[in-house]
Amino acid sequence: MQMHEHRHSISIKMAAPLETCTMEEQCSVFRFLRSEGVKPIKNHQRMKFQYGDACLSQQQVYEWSRKFANGVTSVEDAPRPGQAQ
Repeated sequence: MQMHEHRHSISIKMAAPLETCTMEEQCSVFRFLRSEGVKPIKNHQRMKFQYGDACLSQQQVYEWSRKFANGVTSVEDAPRPGQAQ
């Protein structure tokens, strides 16, 4: 008896773009995708598709990539000098 393995590609599509979101939410998604080995440029492309104009910039995605690579685990942005805490 021979068994044949069938491989199915899974395509997941969101029902609608995510028009409202927080920076923390996007960073959490980015952190998750990064943990799966997804490169920053691909992360940005995927996120831009879903978040549209509300998406983090490509530069911000690379900045967060560096932060996570350096051991940062919090997705909250550190206050900048002169910024209210």
